[in-house]
Amino acid sequence: MNIRGYALTVWELIDPLYFMFTRLRYLEKNKEDPCIFRVRITRYMGRSITLMDGTAIEKNDLLIKIHLHNVRLLRMMSNQKNDLHKARHLFKLVQSSLPKVASYLDSHSEKNQIKGIIGITLLNKGCHRLGFETFSIVSKGYRAFKLTALLPIFMLSTSPKTQKSIKIPEPNYLIMSKKQLLERYRV
Repeated sequence: MNIRGYALTVWELIDPLYFMFTRLRYLEKNKEDPCIFRVRITRYMGRSITLMDGTAIEKNDLLIKIHLHNVRLLRMMSNQKNDLHKARHLFKLVQSSLPKVASYLDSHSEKNQIKGIIGITLLNKGCHRLGFETFSIVSKGYRAFKLTALLPIFMLSTSPKTQKSIKIPEPNYLIMSKKQLLERYRV
């Protein structure tokens, strides 16, 4: 087993503790219907923003925070050596999981107060095709914290060749309004 394999094994052992302390929820009903996201309701703490559909997101607004289930995702893509194939696979997994997020929102008791969904990632190429908008993280301290937290995921998910040839991306907010989510992904 290589260093990546060991890192993933350790991560799989730690992940249930992380899950327990972050109040995340699984969206999948069974193993045949996988969802790459885990979610929780959160209050937005960033700067005020207005999305392209006119939705204004203000401090303390309710959003569904989406978290990629990274250890599962990395295991699923561990056999793929080409970063382009990994990116396409990730795009399809996110696309197929967003209807489950829409269903979760649609059935949530605070549906009327929730303004949309939010995630933080280094991987934002192609996100506009899914309906997300990207916003930079203004707070230097929070941006540095998120970069530190996301960097191991980036290193485990990209090939060593890619790591040498590209600049490490900045973490960004990915946000989609409730209206956009339900119009695109409601089943």
